[in-house]
Amino acid sequence: MKNTPQPEIDVHEPYSIQDHWITLDGARMRYLRDGYGPPLVLLHGLLGYSFSWRYAIPFLAQQATVHAVDMLGMGFSDRPPGLDVRQKACAERVLRFLDAVGLESCDLLGTSHGGAVAMMVAAMAPERIHRLILVAPVNPWSANGSTLAAIVGSPAVAPVFLGMAPHMKILHGYLLRCLFGDPARIRPGTLEGYTAPLAIPGALESGVRIVKTWKEDLQELKAVLPRIAHIPTLLVWGNVDIAVDPKSAGPLSRNFRDCRVVMFEGVGHLPYEEAIEDFNYTVAEFLAPIPVR
Repeated sequence: MKNTPQPEIDVHEPYSIQDHWITLDGARMRYLRDGYGPPLVLLHGLLGYSFSWRYAIPFLAQQATVHAVDMLGMGFSDRPPGLDVRQKACAERVLRFLDAVGLESCDLLGTSHGGAVAMMVAAMAPERIHRLILVAPVNPWSANGSTLAAIVGSPAVAPVFLGMAPHMKILHGYLLRCLFGDPARIRPGTLEGYTAPLAIPGALESGVRIVKTWKEDLQELKAVLPRIAHIPTLLVWGNVDIAVDPKSAGPLSRNFRDCRVVMFEGVGHLPYEEAIEDFNYTVAEFLAPIPVR
C-alpha cells in the first residue's frame, strides 16, 4: 500500500484518554483508556510503551474501548526486580490484566515483540481473543534481530549495554532513525517521548532479559500457532522494515485460515508512526463491520 500524506495531529491536544493504574503481581501497572464500544487492547514493542499509540488511540476510540498498556518493566509501569519477561510470562500478565480491568474477551493488537506476545496470549486463551492485529510482529520466520538479540543478551555484552543507560537518548535517536523508512517523517517530540521512561532506574533490564530467551521464545511460539489458526488476523508491515523481515509475512500468514496482509510501501518498522492515516484506517476497517472511509 502506498503511503499517503499524513494529517497534522497535535498529540498535546486534549481528548478523552484517561491515565489508569492497577496493581498486578504486586506491582503498579499503567494503562491508557479511551473510547466506547468493543474492547481493543494495544501491546507495545520492545523499549516502547503506550506512547507508541498516541496517534492511533483517538481514531480507534471512535469505534472501540481502547486499552493501551505499559507492560511491567517498561514505560511508566513498575520495574519489579527479577521480573520474568519470557514471552509466556508476558502473555500470562496480559491475561491477568484483562481479568483486572473486567474484560472477558477483546480484540488484541500487538507490535513487534508485543505482536509475538499477542499471539501467545491468543494461544493460551483463544476463547478470549476475537481478532488479532499484528504489526510487524516478531515471529519464527524472521531472522532479523536474532543475531543482535544473541549479542546483546550475552554475558559479555549485557553489562556494557546496561551501563549505557545514561546515554540512551543518543542511541535511541539512532535506532529510531533506522526504524523509519524515511527519517524525515519523524515528528517533533517523538524521540523525547520514547526516551522519557529511560530516566527511570531499571529501564533497560527488562529489554536485556527479553533478548536472552529470544530463540527459545520463538520456538515455543511456533509450536503453539496451530491453536490460533481460526482467529481472524490482520498483518500490517512496512516493506522496508529492517527489524522484522517483511518477507516473513508470507509464511506467518499461512498459519491462519483467515488472514489479510497489508504492506505499506517505503515504510519501516513503525507504520503507526510513519503512515498514520493509512495505518488507522486499515485497522479501523478490519475491526468495523462496514468500511469507515
